[in-house]
Amino acid sequence: MLEILYRDEHLIAINKPNGLLVHKSFYSGEADAYAIRELKNQIGQAVFPVHRLDRKTSGILLFTLDKETLRMMSDRFAARQVEKKYLAILRGWTEEEETIDYDLTNEDGTRQNAVTHYQRLQTAEIGLAFGAHQTSRYCLVEATLETGRMHQLRKHFKHILHPILGCRRYGCNKQNKLWLEHFGMTKMMLHAHRLVFDHPITNEQITLNAAISDEFKRAGEILGFDLSQYS
Repeated sequence: MLEILYRDEHLIAINKPNGLLVHKSFYSGEADAYAIRELKNQIGQAVFPVHRLDRKTSGILLFTLDKETLRMMSDRFAARQVEKKYLAILRGWTEEEETIDYDLTNEDGTRQNAVTHYQRLQTAEIGLAFGAHQTSRYCLVEATLETGRMHQLRKHFKHILHPILGCRRYGCNKQNKLWLEHFGMTKMMLHAHRLVFDHPITNEQITLNAAISDEFKRAGEILGFDLSQYS
């Protein structure tokens, strides 16, 4: 059963688990389960996704229950009237805060402006030898998307040389292998933890929060992060 975070007659939001595809996609391949189908079967009515999360990203996924509300919510996302915040565990220690303004190329080869704001929340250094170093450094960051490009956070953090832990395509495969061998960790440490927007019908401000997964908690425990406010 999917965890439902919010539901009224127009909207429904879930805490999507890591590994679940939102819908069938040429770029994502086939899967046994899709969020759209699972949620439709769970509540017994059609749902329409307003935005996407990568397969390996967990967290808040918003749907509408009718096409008119979908149109209105899509307009709000396009106009950047929705606040989207993510938690990520990165390799190394980033700046305390930074804006990454770095264009990205989408799946069709079109270059698009992409902007990410982040702030570093916590740092850790553990006795895990990596290359010539006897320790490994990591940090917990909160990232706010100004734009919503495909794989934006994964690409942007790779660009600043602080890839997301557990990310295969844009991450550090040597670090990922190290965490697999030492801790049995295979998940990507990226979680959509907060969504803030004005309701398209009532105009009431809606704030949604999604608790981190058990695997994110476990990574935090290994690193000594205090994740209690996100659990």
